Amino acid sequence: MPWVYIEAAGDAPVAVGLEVLTKARALGDPTVVYVGPASESAFATLGEFGASKVFHIEPPADALAAAQVAATLEGLVDAHSPDVLLVGMTYDARDVAGRLSARTGATVLSNAVDVSLDGGVSAVNEVFGGTKLVTTSVSGPGTPIVLVRAKSFAAEPSGGGAPNVESVSLVDAGHAGSATVTASHEQQAEGPQLEDAAVVVAGGRGLGKEESFALVEELADALGAATGATRAIVDAGWVPYAKQVGQTGKTVKPDVYIAAGISGAMQHVVGMKDSGTIIAINKDPDAPIFSISDLGVVGDVSKVLPQLIEALNNR
Repeated sequence: MPWVYIEAAGDAPVAVGLEVLTKARALGDPTVVYVGPASESAFATLGEFGASKVFHIEPPADALAAAQVAATLEGLVDAHSPDVLLVGMTYDARDVAGRLSARTGATVLSNAVDVSLDGGVSAVNEVFGGTKLVTTSVSGPGTPIVLVRAKSFAAEPSGGGAPNVESVSLVDAGHAGSATVTASHEQQAEGPQLEDAAVVVAGGRGLGKEESFALVEELADALGAATGATRAIVDAGWVPYAKQVGQTGKTVKPDVYIAAGISGAMQHVVGMKDSGTIIAINKDPDAPIFSISDLGVVGDVSKVLPQLIEALNNR
């Protein structure tokens, strides 16, 4: 019996939660622990993606609620003993998973790209930049917690009906749960969302200077694409963190990924290597990015990108 922990993103389930819920259907009849505002449309979406039972937890809007949610989850897990708790790897969910593990002593398997329940809980992880797969199995009492990387599974509705929803009161976590959010700021995104875009144009240090990222944006506009970046130029302050692709950024899986001036460091590759078609532009013919690209252009991005943009604009 798999359980799936899913947070709300506004009034809807977060995307990675629906990806994990899709996988959970293959493991059994999934139950969802949903954290966020009550929403009939959100509950309907969870049912559509296969949840027959939903435990709903609604923290106060201004609460930094990981401690209270973990305490509440502890009671639910103790009462129902699910085989596994699957958690999509968002920042808040990882906080909850760590706190729950500390409370219960449960094993946490992180960064999983696949999960099975054959004779026990097993998770598959990628190592060495995704070149090797490692399977880890868990034995012993308690409910293991598996943190699943985004884009590991495609979110596919099952056509299920409305789930049975049970509201669960938030448990007091004492001083650990006393923090509140005093202010928040949501960065306004323009154009396609990076995680959901069919085409991504990403830039790296090979662009040479901050102003050259405008070429990435111009090419993306011509293609109706989202823009991405390596950690190097994010750390340099050229672009905001929201655009970072890689191990410490976002995982993307577009139909086409254009890597402009990106050498192909392992930390970046793990976030985009499963793209449908990878096109690399780099002046170094020995750049590692060419080893995973479907099409490689050896050349200076400051010369290649303007020609691509001109060709597209003249079509």
